[in-house]
This record gives sequence, C-alpha cells and structure tokens, in this order.
Amino acid sequence: MESTILEQEVIATEKAIARRMEVKENTTKTKSVMQNPIENIASPILNIDKLSVSYGGDKYSITDVSAGIAKNKITAIMGPSGCGKSTLLRAINRMHELYPNTHNKGAVYLGDENIYDMNPILLRRKIGMVFQRPNPFPTMSIYDNVIAGYKLNGIKLKRAEKDAIVEKSLREVGLWSEVKDSLHNKGTFLSGGQQQRLCIARALAYTPEIILLDEPTSALDPIATAKIEDLLVKLKKDFTIVLVTHNMSQAARISDYSMFMYLGELVEYGKTKQMFTTPKDRRTEEYLTGKFG
Repeated sequence: MESTILEQEVIATEKAIARRMEVKENTTKTKSVMQNPIENIASPILNIDKLSVSYGGDKYSITDVSAGIAKNKITAIMGPSGCGKSTLLRAINRMHELYPNTHNKGAVYLGDENIYDMNPILLRRKIGMVFQRPNPFPTMSIYDNVIAGYKLNGIKLKRAEKDAIVEKSLREVGLWSEVKDSLHNKGTFLSGGQQQRLCIARALAYTPEIILLDEPTSALDPIATAKIEDLLVKLKKDFTIVLVTHNMSQAARISDYSMFMYLGELVEYGKTKQMFTTPKDRRTEEYLTGKFG
C-alpha cells in the first residue's frame, strides 16, 4: 500500500515537472517570436517576425523581415526603388491582400495579437494609412472626408460627435484655422499640401495607434513638405509613425529610427543618428553616400 502511494506521488511529481517545463518552453518560444532586434526598444508597439510577401509564385518582394517598432517614435524606411519599402508598409496594414495571388509568410504582432488573425476593418482602425499622393475623396466635402472612415464602415454618430471629431482631427494637423469656414466645400479645391494634411486628418479621425505613410511629401513643394514634417514630429507624442521615404535628408531630419532595405531584405535597422554617422553594413554606407539608389 505504501509502495503504491509512493509511486503515485512520484508520478504526480513527474507530471508537475513536465507541465512546468512545457510552460517554460512555450514562454521561451513566445519571447523568441516577439524578440526585438534593437536592444533599447523595451516594449515595441509592433513586432514584425520573419515576414515574407509574394505577389504571385515563389518570388518574394520582401523576405524574412524582422523588426520591432518603437512606440511614439518616427521610424523611417529607406532604400532604392523596388527594394520592398512600400510592400512592407502595405503588409502592416494588410493592403497587399487587395492584390490577386498575394500570399505571405511570417507574422506581425500588434501587442500580443497577430494582425493576420484580426478582422481587417478593426486592424485598419488601429493602423491608419496615408498614401504617396493626396487622395481626398473627390465627391466629398472637407467635413465628410474627415469622417469618411466612420461612414464607409457603417458607424453611426450623432451630429455633435461628428463635429467634435472633425474639429479635433483638423486641429491636430494644423488645418482647422485654414478651412473652418469652408468645411462643406470639396476637399479637392485645397492645395496639395492641404490635401495631404486632410488625408492625415482622415486617418487620425479613426483614432489609430499607428500611422503608416508612404512617401507622403514626394508630390509636394518644399514649403508644404516642411509643414508635413513639422506636423509628424508633433504627432508622435500621441501616435506611432512609420514613414517610407526616398528622401534621406527627410529621414535624418525627423526620424528616430531608420531601416535600410535592399532587394527585399532588411539590411540594417537602428537609431537614425547612428546609422547616418556610422552605418554597420557596407551597402547602407554606399546608399547613404549616393553610390547607388
């Protein structure tokens, strides 16, 4: 009888040890998946884990990209044309899925949740997107452009709520004083820089955590570009910003962290000041010094 009790205790102990080992192994795997390649980003808001994206067949536009994105900072993505910058940005917003035959491998975590397991509409509410050319909806007024996300997704608001969202969003982009007396005019009558700020206000109105911008100043003149850059620096107090840019000077001026991509690979990622002064990879140095691009 005593032998049987002893055997049962041994078995129970072994099972308990096995359970603890299993929990430890799972925790280790989770930490490995969520590991961030930059040591000084303690709690990244977004983790990209071995992400690869193909627009058809076995040819991938980006391959095994891993990075942690710092909260309330500006991260610039640089590289020559066709290197995968925009593909990476669109994959974070799941815009690449709008193309036929697209498939991807790997994961992107917003907090602890893989974005590819999320409802796309909910995801795009948390991660807003602003494109290269200003694209206010041509048939909508300035007012309706700002709250377009709510309308298009069938979210009903009271008039007072709409008014508050429109004013707050336009104030955040420094556009309120310029358009408050013409809110019901078409957004397409604004200047290029104003239109781009309107598009940013449209993204902000949906209260995202992250704003993605794909070369937002490439179609603008230097004065409008400076206004957008000043705006982004102010917005990072409340939002995390990821910016694709061909303009290395722009990345140096406003970003906290920079990625350099080449041929679909993330070559180097670090603090912008460090990358521009002492790049670790020869290809990064050659790109920054104008030897190719």
